[in-house]
Amino acid sequence: MRRILVNGGKKLNGEVSVSGSKNAALPILAATILTNGLNTLTSVPNLLDITTMIRVLRALGLRAEYSHPNTVRIWANHNIKHVAPYELVTKMRASFFIIGPLLAKTGFAKVPLPGGCAIGSRPVNIHLKGLEALGAKVELEHGFVIVKAKKLKGDRILLDFPSVGATENVMMAATLAEGDTTIENAAREPEIVDLAEYLIKAGALINGAGTETVQITGVNRLQAADWKVIPDRIEAGTLMCAAAIAGGEVLIKGANLQHIEATIIKLKEAGVGIGEEGNGIRVKAPAKLKAADIKTQPFPGFPTDMQSQLITLLSLAEGTSVVTESVFENRFMHVHELKRMGADIRLEGQSAIITGVPKLSGAPVKARDLRAGAALLIAGLRAEGETLIEDIERYIERGYEGLDAKLRSLGADIRELKNIAEYEEEPDQ
Repeated sequence: MRRILVNGGKKLNGEVSVSGSKNAALPILAATILTNGLNTLTSVPNLLDITTMIRVLRALGLRAEYSHPNTVRIWANHNIKHVAPYELVTKMRASFFIIGPLLAKTGFAKVPLPGGCAIGSRPVNIHLKGLEALGAKVELEHGFVIVKAKKLKGDRILLDFPSVGATENVMMAATLAEGDTTIENAAREPEIVDLAEYLIKAGALINGAGTETVQITGVNRLQAADWKVIPDRIEAGTLMCAAAIAGGEVLIKGANLQHIEATIIKLKEAGVGIGEEGNGIRVKAPAKLKAADIKTQPFPGFPTDMQSQLITLLSLAEGTSVVTESVFENRFMHVHELKRMGADIRLEGQSAIITGVPKLSGAPVKARDLRAGAALLIAGLRAEGETLIEDIERYIERGYEGLDAKLRSLGADIRELKNIAEYEEEPDQ
């Protein structure tokens, strides 16, 4: 178990670059199943989730290798296995992305029900209803999802909820279906657009990605393609929050402003100075943070993946803020840990009522999910004394490429503990 120790009170200054998007790279990796030939993907973050997906592809018979700097090469062919390994898929929810491509390419897929962060039920039934609409027969057996279809056929699909994963899975499957498919109430996230543009380069016929209605005309085959993954909008937002909380001035290079507009609006409302500069964003911490109200929503609304980080920031703002979580029902697991650091937060249903405090105090805390881990890390930047964060390889490094190293490059005092004996908590007074 990896642990890091954050010594708070150090202002951040300088420049830092945003890595490629994990949430864009994962479905694109899965989409290579649909192709034939050598795919070369660049700007792929070096993360545990990426490694897990590569291992899944290898288990299915594809040849896949990660090489630096941030490049994945995948040789796809027709000799693909139908059964995904239980021990890998249950580690990471995003590995369920393979079910659509695997079904479309081979006509049969057996995939375990997925695992991942425990931030809500996130049912896969929306994915499966979409595949059924394309003509697949779906069965559940001993914890596995089994889907079969001699040939998928295009249809009109109305999603019950604009699920990102379901939109991506159905869109991938429809690329090799007969005829036309229309996905209505589709998710609009930038990661869906990135996946669609990769598929188009591979020969798919897709229109409307990034809108509520996506239209796909099936083709007989897809060829391999080279693709550069978009910047990670959640990492960019997390770095913006880190700069605003710690104080100082930071240039975040490579971020796409259109992808993080909702986050920028709320940070400005909280008093943070933000301006476009060259190919990046300059963030200037205010003398005092101000309260703001937030409700998470599907894109282009405020992203649920930034909720934890903004709650951390607002816990240090003057006044009272209300943050309402409308996407996932169990995404306040970081609140208890922040309260241990001195935050004044009260939960009422799906809302967090945050009364700003003048300071946070360092404490030993545990990351409970991926974004909560990042929220605790940036809380430690401002806290008085030392903050010990445990389990970072499970709940920070799964989603951020070298976040602690990037913060150190800006002046943060963060070090890894090899042994828990290096940290001695003071006894209660």
